[in-house]
Amino acid sequence: MQQLSHPYLIGTKHLTKEDLELIFDTARQMEDIANNRKDGHHLLRGKIMASLFYEPSTRTRLSFEYSMKKLGGDVVTVSDGPCSSLSKGESIDDNAKITAMYSDIIVIRHPQIGSAKETAYATNKPVINAGDGGNQHPSQALLDVYTILKENKRLDNLHIAIVGDLKYGRTTHSIVFLMGLFENIRFTFISPTELHMPEKVTDFLENKGIPYTETDNYIEGIKGADVLYVTRLQKERFTDASEYEKLKDDFILNLDILKHAKPDITIMHPLPRVNEVDHEVDKLPNAAFFRQAANGVPVRMALLYLLLRNNETSLI
Repeated sequence: MQQLSHPYLIGTKHLTKEDLELIFDTARQMEDIANNRKDGHHLLRGKIMASLFYEPSTRTRLSFEYSMKKLGGDVVTVSDGPCSSLSKGESIDDNAKITAMYSDIIVIRHPQIGSAKETAYATNKPVINAGDGGNQHPSQALLDVYTILKENKRLDNLHIAIVGDLKYGRTTHSIVFLMGLFENIRFTFISPTELHMPEKVTDFLENKGIPYTETDNYIEGIKGADVLYVTRLQKERFTDASEYEKLKDDFILNLDILKHAKPDITIMHPLPRVNEVDHEVDKLPNAAFFRQAANGVPVRMALLYLLLRNNETSLI
């Protein structure tokens, strides 16, 4: 059976086009299980997922745990950092080795950049990065790209505008790395100067010859775009509260702004939303952010299945 190129998911740069095809093909099959049209409890029966969330989460944590249970597996969880041994000074390395004794796969969210990589290197169990500080959030990027595919029927020949907190927004970094696998992609980055896309992302684009522009003009930035990816300002990432207060009401998407975009532009948001998308936008047929969130279940089911399956377990 076809396998993923790596036995873990700690970022998006190591994923290949073939990996994405396998994940999305599996996710399409998982939709029947997610929507109760088919029973999949036999697929991961007897497997245990460790759900380690040392930062707040609703969608990511619940969708991973729900996905594991829909496939017949079980979950052990840590959802409060102060209640874990990390609060006593235990290293991430030791924490990973202990957690691996009690589980078959580890899903970890941690504020420290590189924490998922450290966890993966400390154990031979599969590890999924559910967000490591302001670095990456690969499963979110995968469901984002899956959403773009479902909404636009293609992944090549797209102009993607990304707006908001591009400096700290780990989802924006991950989606750029993934979409860089496809042909004739270009980006427009819309943000205040203080929140520009970091060099690790722009250097990646320049090295691959992928065109991008940067602007602080919302209206000009979305003109001609096929996809608009909106992000919130992440208050928890700011070291200076006054900087957050100064910027928090900039770049709010409303119907007046959208008059300058393509009528069918796909509007996305990784959620949670604060005030950066007016609720009047929700009624538009091309507002895809709640469909985007729902796509997290089949995509995460696919990831768990592909990383845990054995030769005796098949969807067929």
